[in-house]
Amino acid sequence: MRSMDPLWSSAQARTLVDHQDPGGLVRLGRVGQGWRQADLGARLGCSASTVSRMEQRGSRTTDLHLLRRAAQEVGVPPQVLGAALGLNVMRAIRVAADGPRHAKEDPMRRRTLLAAAGLAAPAQLLAGVDEALAVTPGPTGSTVPLDTRLARARSLFDAGRHMDLLKALPGLLADAHDAARSRSDLAHARLSSCYSLATQLLIKIGRYDRARLTADRATVYAELSGASLAAAAAARELSIVLRHQDQQGAAQRLLLGATAKVEATGLTTLAQSAAYAQMLCTTAYTAARAGDRDQALSMIREASQAACGLPKQAPAGRLFPITPAAVDLYAVGVHWALGDAGAAIQVGGRLRAAQFPTAERKGRMHTDLGRAWWQWGKPEQTANELLSALRISPGEVRDRPAIRQIVSNLSARHPRVIGVRELSAAVGVRDLPPTVT
Repeated sequence: MRSMDPLWSSAQARTLVDHQDPGGLVRLGRVGQGWRQADLGARLGCSASTVSRMEQRGSRTTDLHLLRRAAQEVGVPPQVLGAALGLNVMRAIRVAADGPRHAKEDPMRRRTLLAAAGLAAPAQLLAGVDEALAVTPGPTGSTVPLDTRLARARSLFDAGRHMDLLKALPGLLADAHDAARSRSDLAHARLSSCYSLATQLLIKIGRYDRARLTADRATVYAELSGASLAAAAAARELSIVLRHQDQQGAAQRLLLGATAKVEATGLTTLAQSAAYAQMLCTTAYTAARAGDRDQALSMIREASQAACGLPKQAPAGRLFPITPAAVDLYAVGVHWALGDAGAAIQVGGRLRAAQFPTAERKGRMHTDLGRAWWQWGKPEQTANELLSALRISPGEVRDRPAIRQIVSNLSARHPRVIGVRELSAAVGVRDLPPTVT
């Protein structure tokens, strides 16, 4: 950062970053170079009007690659562009106003404290993802087919290997972007799926600002592909991000519209029926988190009916691997979100880990039941469920902020309950008294 052009540490640049205006940064750099819009367009191979639209505040250009190329051409540093795109880590390392910063605002100190407390994914892995989102890396040169690599990446998510997936994402996105240069519908659908998977991971580990960006890109490329199921998957992930950002109304509207589009396909295939059931489940849970009891219960009942004809084990590679048991697991979450722990535990009592094919879903079953027991005020049962989740899929306990918080509360209020010491060690809580046996 010390060798960076002073233009990017100016008050004008900081304002554009704060307003998340990447087009404004391109304009600032272009003017700094003394170029007209036509001059930049000539370098990018596009018209002056395209550059003009790109530079407009709030522009929703679908060609993110062109935006990154323009930024590189006019000299916008990748970390500054990343900050303007809304990436937390990039905001943390942006150029601050002149003068000393208060210690509590120091990003390196904050990141060190978070890492020491076990609250953050490794900074270098997150920085790698941020860099890939700001400026797509060049192709990796891998000879492994992209579909195979995407399947492997999904298997990492399913296994709860979140850090391994973070490490793999930059290369996967780079090669998916390179393949999308063909502008084929299939290549755009694959790229959308890669961004949807990235969104799932970022939601899981509580990185919602980054997830908003990847979900938006998944939506853009799904629309370009024309694939209805890819569009449904992207809309679902975006709705989950919106819910986490307390935009419940927007999340519900998005889901209802996307669900209607899936239903409009006629549900003539099992893949479409699975997508419909999944969208209903997510709609039900979103309504429950918004406090809309009637819609939540109605939607989860409809989801259960829609899943009746689905196989007990989803075929490998299905975009929406929903099953009747998975709908019941959503029902556990719906009842918990509505504050009815007893109903959640009753539904969950019918579930068995063997009904779920992946470590992620098995672990999720236990963490959802753990949340319900905690809501009911039963620390022993809570610890037992979370311990089961930890042993099946450590990432479900270690990496999810909501579950970490329950472990922290258990440690503070019930430190002698069996299992709390092991849970606390897994998430970085220490100095507990001896366990009472």
